[in-house]
Amino acid sequence: MKLLITGGSGLIGSNLISLLKPNDITVYTRNVAMAEKILGHKVNFISDLNLLGDLNEYDVVINLAGEPIVDKKWTPEQKAVIEQSRWATTEKLVNLFKSSNTPPKVFISGSAIGYYGAQDDTIIDEAYTQVNDEFSHRLCAKWEDIALRASSELTRVCILRTGVVISKRGGALTKMLTPFKLGLGGPIGDGQQYMSWIHLEDMLRGIIHLIEHDECQGIYNFTAPTPVTNQEFSEQLACSLNRPCIFRVPTFVMKMAMGEMADLVIKGQRVVPKRLLESGYQFTYPELSHVFDCLHKP
Repeated sequence: MKLLITGGSGLIGSNLISLLKPNDITVYTRNVAMAEKILGHKVNFISDLNLLGDLNEYDVVINLAGEPIVDKKWTPEQKAVIEQSRWATTEKLVNLFKSSNTPPKVFISGSAIGYYGAQDDTIIDEAYTQVNDEFSHRLCAKWEDIALRASSELTRVCILRTGVVISKRGGALTKMLTPFKLGLGGPIGDGQQYMSWIHLEDMLRGIIHLIEHDECQGIYNFTAPTPVTNQEFSEQLACSLNRPCIFRVPTFVMKMAMGEMADLVIKGQRVVPKRLLESGYQFTYPELSHVFDCLHKP
């Protein structure tokens, strides 16, 4: 199997490539030297998608490219960077699909549960339409719309609406650990907002599941079946570290530190992976307790 992957040096991409070897893998990256350090020499690299001309030689394209959404405040300039890093790359890939006589059979393209916008405790599956028209929704909606244009009788498109990816290898959890290890961690605001999370292993195995099952296409929530409140998450993390969970982060502090982006963690979403479960995928980590039980294992 021959695969083209964008965003291959990130947390999800780099670990996915480890599972997909020894397949023939090409990674699109703007920084080949850095990607080579992360991924090694058994991967092919390309720094300009325009050099491809078409995608006839590939079986699968996995599109995970995008500027990190939570690393910087959402200034107008940063919003534009976040948008174009997703939209422009996806558009180039779609044009390559349309230029191909024998296009790849599968196009897996990223998105996020930010598509739904800030929500309360309503249980949200892929059919949910009462979205909040805010930046995260507009970002994901256009991203998805561009990717779905690659769909044809020869190509099925799967969209990954991803929640908070949990892994001790990096990502959101590693950023949370330090205050909790110091006994300073705790819920944000009243802690009743929902966190829709997914363990990295299920993220990776879920993508492979979509590749291997020809009947899979369309939108998929990539979250564990059991979203938890921020209060529950904080208490379980503190307990796994044998630390107290007595401090609380005021919402105004989050808004001062993160600006508009703070709504992602202050308001939350209760998202479930209905279509992924219906397709036959079985989660390795369906419950948060399973994740924290393994947190300190090698």
